Amino acid sequence: MTLKHHNPTSPGRRGLVTINRSELWKGRPEKSLVYCKKKTGGRNAQGRVTCRSRGGGSKKLYRVVDFSRNPGENKVSASLIERLEYDPNRSAFLALLSRRNSDNSSSLSYVISSSGMKVGQTVYAGEGCEIREGNALPLSRIPSGTFVYNVELKVGKGAQVARSAGTYAQVMGKELNYVLLRLPSGEVRKIHKNCWATVGVVSNADHRNICLAKAGRNRWLGRRPHVRGVAMNPVDHPLGGGEGRTSGGRHPVSPQGQNAKGLRTRSKKAKSWKFIVSRRKK
Repeated sequence: MTLKHHNPTSPGRRGLVTINRSELWKGRPEKSLVYCKKKTGGRNAQGRVTCRSRGGGSKKLYRVVDFSRNPGENKVSASLIERLEYDPNRSAFLALLSRRNSDNSSSLSYVISSSGMKVGQTVYAGEGCEIREGNALPLSRIPSGTFVYNVELKVGKGAQVARSAGTYAQVMGKELNYVLLRLPSGEVRKIHKNCWATVGVVSNADHRNICLAKAGRNRWLGRRPHVRGVAMNPVDHPLGGGEGRTSGGRHPVSPQGQNAKGLRTRSKKAKSWKFIVSRRKK
């Protein structure tokens, strides 16, 4: 997909840069794989705001994505890519797969599309499939240096790592029952060799280059205005108050007073420390 620059026919179109979605499906999503998504407006079960600057926005249907493509032990399943679709709930595109079952019935499922997936292409999932973009297999069967996405952290739990647009992880090597994986953050981590991953890079890498060009487009996405802490009163934020524009002299903090800009919040008692070979760069 490429970027689409719009002509300044109005002030809201000046500077607008979007993704060209001409190759994507233009109809409605598969009805059996969607359900209504209830909005929270940033509130928790008690009705208190726990995530600021959220609310409103267009209605969305949630697409049920298959993050676990494991067909079973010693099995290889082939799926045909019916179409590529836009998903309003994530930055990456989706691919609708049609798989033929043993009883000659077909089943549909959504998966996160890779950058090289095409309509009509056949992708495979199984321990014996080849190393080709879009194929899913265990990390133990993937050679070093390969780019992967949709990586499991726990065996059988489903993909949790490298799922957003343009991201990927790289297989660095193998060590006993673990595979060394460089994550998108730069962290090198040990993941069990029986965890599954998909070969390739997540689609829509140009998502980082879009420009919304106006505040209203942010409101359509459900994002409300974000007010800086230094522009508030002292009762509302630790950085608020002062005569004139008082912005220096105090370390940036959250509304709750927690240090920002570099404070490491990872628990020192986390059990997963033993799986981290090297931390990400600051």
